[in-house]
Amino acid sequence: MGLHKEALRGWVRQAEADTGERDDRLTTAEREELRQLCETLKAASAFFAAEVERPRTRPTR
Repeated sequence: MGLHKEALRGWVRQAEADTGERDDRLTTAEREELRQLCETLKAASAFFAAEVERPRTRPTR
């Protein structure tokens, strides 16, 4: 197959995590949720960084 044994081992471990046989790894669903949370955090950080750097003006009366 030309497949490195560590690649196969990683796939087996991930499949075991996904089926609940292992609890020392994140499942594929958990990894995806974590990726989405990181993207949300990155977007929120960029938004608030832009808010902090924007000059503030006082409302005129």
